[in-house]
Amino acid sequence: MTAADGEQDRWLREALGYRPRDAALFAAALTHRSAPGPNNERLEFLGDAVLNLVVADLLYGGFPHAAEGDLSRLRARLVSREPLAEVAAELRLGEVLQLGSGELKSGGFRRQSILADALEAVCGALFLDGGLQAAAAVITRLLAPRIAALPDPATLKDAKTRLQEYLQARSLTLPRYEVERIEGEAHSQTFRVSCEVASLGRRVHGGGSSRRRAEQEAAARMLHEIGADAAADRRP
Repeated sequence: MTAADGEQDRWLREALGYRPRDAALFAAALTHRSAPGPNNERLEFLGDAVLNLVVADLLYGGFPHAAEGDLSRLRARLVSREPLAEVAAELRLGEVLQLGSGELKSGGFRRQSILADALEAVCGALFLDGGLQAAAAVITRLLAPRIAALPDPATLKDAKTRLQEYLQARSLTLPRYEVERIEGEAHSQTFRVSCEVASLGRRVHGGGSSRRRAEQEAAARMLHEIGADAAADRRP
């Protein structure tokens, strides 16, 4: 066993709480394609599927009333590049990652894409080495704090969607958006948009660098007003 193999084995036991059967699998999982020898690209492909399955199962059980779209948004909070890279950094994965000289000099052991891909590859190696149950146990342990900190699924929806669902649930008229004016030069425009809910007798305004952003801001302001009114209605 080389010094690098020894470091990786220690990392697996201490950071992941896992004792590998096939050390070569994890050596490949922790080797970037810029380094010589078997690398982690194929394991990354497999690990991505394993990670998504395990996280989907955890969310399905943990949020029994969440709709499919909400579950997808929650999953993105856990398995997209940035959160995976953060988990990898917390595990100090970069310290045991084998990189080519070029990537090493450019700080590849800190790059989000490299860290996230390596963590996925490790999940693939866990699956091949110990089966789905072993992989799920490690993944669950690593992501448990982040799953516990996930927000209410409803808050992940954009403002226009939340406003529409709020109004539909109360059989109120849907909002009407109108561009009132466009300010600035063509390369730097600001859209001014109104949002009106006739059944509530309310009209608010929003602005943004595109019509979509302006409408989202207007919808958020409408939600704020409606929320303030709802809170006032509950007062004794």
